[in-house]
Amino acid sequence: MSAARIRELNDAFRASFVGGRIMLTAGVDALAVPEKAQLLEGVRGFTAFDKDNDPHHEHDFGALEVAGVRYFWKIDYYDLALTYGSPDPADVAVTTRVLTIMRADEY
Repeated sequence: MSAARIRELNDAFRASFVGGRIMLTAGVDALAVPEKAQLLEGVRGFTAFDKDNDPHHEHDFGALEVAGVRYFWKIDYYDLALTYGSPDPADVAVTTRVLTIMRADEY
């Protein structure tokens, strides 16, 4: 697996929300439209990767605060049927990316 290729795919997906599935937890889905929009833009523009939140250099996790509330986002890799983990997250032909956005207190 290539961390550089996985990072490139994750960044493109997260920035555009194209190339996978987006899951919002109940707490995120219940947000008022302005707060939800601010959170989604925060996830799309996230660049605060460091050794603590990105130990494998794949840009697959982040934490941010919006209106005083802490949120997490995470990208997971599944096979195309969403049944098992992907055999190779660097290969879009065998991988479905799923970006989950949640309140920290929902974790």
